[in-house]
Amino acid sequence: MKKLLLSLCLLFTTIISYAHEEHTMPQKSNMAISVAMDAAGKLWRASVRDGIVMVDYSIDLAKSFSPAVKVNAVPQKIGADGEARPKIAISPEGHIYLTWTEALKTPFSGYIWFARSINAGKSFEKPQIVHTDRSEITHRFDALHIAPDGKITVTWVDKRDLLAAKAVNKKYDGAAIYYSVSSDKGLSFQPEKKLADNSCECCRIVTTNKPDGTVVAMWRHVFEGSERDHNIAEIPKADLKPELHRATFGHWKIDGCPHHGAALAAGAAGKDWWGYHMAYFEGNDANPGLYYSRMDGVAWASSTAKKFGNDHHQAGHPAILSVSGQKEEELVWLVWREVEAKSYKIMGMFSDSGGRNWGDAKILASTSEKADYPTLISNGKKVYLSWNTLKGYQLVPLN
Repeated sequence: MKKLLLSLCLLFTTIISYAHEEHTMPQKSNMAISVAMDAAGKLWRASVRDGIVMVDYSIDLAKSFSPAVKVNAVPQKIGADGEARPKIAISPEGHIYLTWTEALKTPFSGYIWFARSINAGKSFEKPQIVHTDRSEITHRFDALHIAPDGKITVTWVDKRDLLAAKAVNKKYDGAAIYYSVSSDKGLSFQPEKKLADNSCECCRIVTTNKPDGTVVAMWRHVFEGSERDHNIAEIPKADLKPELHRATFGHWKIDGCPHHGAALAAGAAGKDWWGYHMAYFEGNDANPGLYYSRMDGVAWASSTAKKFGNDHHQAGHPAILSVSGQKEEELVWLVWREVEAKSYKIMGMFSDSGGRNWGDAKILASTSEKADYPTLISNGKKVYLSWNTLKGYQLVPLN
């Protein structure tokens, strides 16, 4: 068994050697989409078609969609595959916000763009580049977050510090995490700031917020000895220095980017908030696969990791969502993708104890065609699995 698991990990590592280029090239396919649900239950969808970000919506739970509205007037080479895709979010007052990465001529370089609609998606204002740095370098893998107070935070992977270090012959591992905040509903963005050095180069960043609105980011990090575990940090207020906390301890040593970002959700809400749910992939030779653990947001200590998913079926790319139940219990859904023979499956587990205990894994959806990674969305009451496949978009109710 150990030899088999080691072989699987080595195979995954080999794939990484050429996956970087594949996952950062612009795609014509609409497979890589993002969705969001507003307070009224309207489902909004962002996709890419021939270099244009398109937005449409459904009022009947994805049975039909409205005509799509163009966001950018000039076609771009837009990252739309795997860990890179356009992002969509809905503000408390119903404004629609989008971010995406434009791939530039220099390999693996890009700009992060933002656009908004303040007229219920009828049209979008002229897009703007989020960051002030316009060097043709890596600004990629953007994460878009809307806090309860309406502040917009965009976070991304940035290589300006790597290039600066190389210019003076200094060692620098990986890339960096930068962020920018808008306090005027996307009309403008503050100059970007650095959250952390030495991030992994090509894994998605995930964000959530504390009850007071503080935004928290989690990313795969390059620790000493090229260990690729995860870091977590709050976006600091004012000019305070960021405090980084190691969130996972798989000690996976690999000189390359796995293209395998984590999932993150706040634990409970309001006065019952306790920290964060985390789901992630670890490729350590001894026991590679998907893991779930809880991170205490006060003491910044992680619980013992629970392994889940079938390694033989390439279990990966998890999504997690937590909501408060009617009797104050915390309900948590965890989903991921597996591939068996030529069949893509979305597996799922449910916890009615805030992630302390989990039910058995079940098949939630499947297809024989190519399929995207799963996501979870909610309108505050109902929870849905969102999944895009070549056969069509699927929205599966989970409660």
